[in-house]
Amino acid sequence: MSRLSTNRLSLAYGNRRIVEELNIAVPDGKITALVGSNGSGKSTILKAMARILAPAGGCVHLDGKEIHRQSTKEVAKQLAILPQNPSSPEGLTVRELVSFGRYPHQRGFGSLNAEDRRMIDWALQATGMQGFSDRSVDQLSGGQRQRAWIAMALAQGTELLLLDEPTTYLDMAHQIEVMMLLEQLNRSQKTTIVMVVHDLNHAARYAQHLVALKQGTVLYEGEPTEVMTSEMLRDVFGIDADVIPDPRTGTPMCLPYGLSDSAPGHTDAIEAEPVFAAV
Repeated sequence: MSRLSTNRLSLAYGNRRIVEELNIAVPDGKITALVGSNGSGKSTILKAMARILAPAGGCVHLDGKEIHRQSTKEVAKQLAILPQNPSSPEGLTVRELVSFGRYPHQRGFGSLNAEDRRMIDWALQATGMQGFSDRSVDQLSGGQRQRAWIAMALAQGTELLLLDEPTTYLDMAHQIEVMMLLEQLNRSQKTTIVMVVHDLNHAARYAQHLVALKQGTVLYEGEPTEVMTSEMLRDVFGIDADVIPDPRTGTPMCLPYGLSDSAPGHTDAIEAEPVFAAV
């Protein structure tokens, strides 16, 4: 049974419907990547799964109970989320930011206990931020700031971790570092991870389950070898691409060459070398 799932979930911003009657069951103990073009509803779905956005219809289930009927603190003990572009109060140190992840486990306004401090130290080390613990978050580079926020989510110590574009602002080396960290968490602690990812090759390499969305609808779902196909890339992203096995990992690797015939703005004159290569 999936701990986190949606049942005929519909989501909207005002009168504009983004998602209609979505059914997703997140596989326990695996990394699931939500992929799709801009505006496909990926981040909106993640917000609903984390109880940030209320459904316009249907529901999200966490451990068999509707998540929006549970208290914020109850949900936070089971599920952590890193949203896009998070912000923190001015002057906050990295260690203070990471310590906020322990809030769901505290009673009232209690101080940090030994377990809280252990989790904070572990999260800082796991993200390579122990050397920045006393530095103000405002003084960090974009990549360092992102790792600090990931450390806060890890310090929460939940079995479910949701991340909205976790490699935003990171250079190539730090992108791989973060993805390897998530992979290690999944393997060593069986952490169930759901992440919104733009880099399809990262999604196919590090996730065991892909959900490909278009206009709030699941078009393809399954293991990367099943989902990452030229057909999916045409239907979901409107691109003409080849899919080949990664020479080292064997995972599917996308080589896009241009827009497909059905893509908006396509012309027969558009031809190009691969837009990007796998990392």
